[in-house]
Amino acid sequence: MKLKDGILLFAKGVAMGAADVVPGVSGGTIAFITGIYERLITAIKNIPHGLKPLFKGQVKTFWKEIDGTFLVCLIAGIATSFLSLAHLMTYLLEHQPVLLWAFFFGLVVASTVFIGKDVAWNWKTLLSFVLFTALAFFICSPENEPLNSSHAYWYLFVCGAIAICAMILPGISGSFILVLLGEYYFMLKAVTTLNLPLILVFLCGAVIGLLAFSNVLSWLFKHFKQVTLAALTGFMLGSLNKIWPWKETLRTYTDSHGAEHALTQRNLLPGSFETLTGADNQLGWAILWFAIGFVLIFSIEYINQQLKKRNPK
Repeated sequence: MKLKDGILLFAKGVAMGAADVVPGVSGGTIAFITGIYERLITAIKNIPHGLKPLFKGQVKTFWKEIDGTFLVCLIAGIATSFLSLAHLMTYLLEHQPVLLWAFFFGLVVASTVFIGKDVAWNWKTLLSFVLFTALAFFICSPENEPLNSSHAYWYLFVCGAIAICAMILPGISGSFILVLLGEYYFMLKAVTTLNLPLILVFLCGAVIGLLAFSNVLSWLFKHFKQVTLAALTGFMLGSLNKIWPWKETLRTYTDSHGAEHALTQRNLLPGSFETLTGADNQLGWAILWFAIGFVLIFSIEYINQQLKKRNPK
């Protein structure tokens, strides 16, 4: 792999990590629109198969089997993003939530259009699209109440396995699933304070979940690609229910450090947002950041197409 290709993969990893930090946006969406989704799923799926030659000392065969350089560059970008952007995303969620959600709303709308245009629409794909749009809309309702959690190690392990499955699905945010499971802010604090025992337990669950779910997705892409693409498009459309910029907080909770967080919310129109909350709806700026997010997706697609023309392989 050339150095510039490695840097580009690293940058895509950074973008995936930045999306996954925000509870409402999926890193899988970024992988999909940057053209590496199926390659990522295949590489993860091949890890267990690659262990056999590794145990025999065939390191090169193992590395080739799992697409090692690709995974290392991508994971390095994701890890860098998690460690460096967790504080920034926390700050923006607290101080500029409307503009942040507007930006990601534009990203997801454009991503839905981007993926949907490649679907061969018929009654099967349309049915898949409608069903999974409804499912994602229900799962991603901001009015859903999080579960209570004691932060036990076994529960963190299970949360890691479930969240990682959502994290690699375009449209369903692993971070938001963690919110529903009652562990998002707890794990975000663990990352920012480098609480290694908690991080390792969570990562172990994530690895197990990722290896299992990647096999399922790989099989679906191989045998039902168009129906799967339609389902993923529906997942992204339904997820817009969570990332609508204007919300009214219905219930809050206070964490162990005295910080107050939203527990349940409901979506509002911009005018109602100002009336009910007394806060500026920032409509002009929100439209601008929506447009930036929307245009960014198609800019990424344009750049990808140009790179493919220069290097078809």
